[in-house]
Amino acid sequence: MIPVKSTEEQRAAYTQAIVDKWNSATPDQRRRGREWYATAHALAAEIAEGNTHKGAGVLAALSANKSWSENCRLARKAFTEGTASGHVRDAITKANRIMAGTHPSEVLPMHIKTGHFYLCIADPENAEAVVIDRHAHDIAVREIYGQRDRGLGAAGRYNLLADCYRVAAREIGEIPSKVQAVTWVAHIERK
Repeated sequence: MIPVKSTEEQRAAYTQAIVDKWNSATPDQRRRGREWYATAHALAAEIAEGNTHKGAGVLAALSANKSWSENCRLARKAFTEGTASGHVRDAITKANRIMAGTHPSEVLPMHIKTGHFYLCIADPENAEAVVIDRHAHDIAVREIYGQRDRGLGAAGRYNLLADCYRVAAREIGEIPSKVQAVTWVAHIERK
């Protein structure tokens, strides 16, 4: 697990790893990564009949430990059936509260991945929110952790990596969520 209080050298190394992954992305991966949250935003609006915040909230609530395709399937099913299912009780409860009208920011942990995922889907041009999931972590540390704990529930560790993505985004000239999405695409499609 990386230290919560990293040195300037460690931060610079994490940031450089992110920039290097961005630079390794193909033009097609960059295009798809740049469009990722806009596409998710359109899906959120579609499944929630125009209420993008509600759709984004349910997608985020049902995202933990699920592939994107499974996440989408569960969110569509929740809106179609009127109740969430197919996930752990906590995720289902959060999704159901959001579908019942509670604003996602009152339900989701806004200081870590799920809250930031909601923010990025709700507003694909959000200049601050950064999704730090297991892939974003592994990109920054240049190591595939597999099933090992990354400690991303700790706000300090999450914020450290989010800040590294923000610095990388400034260097690249892009918003952090698009840097995260492009590097995610390049990472999951690595050979």
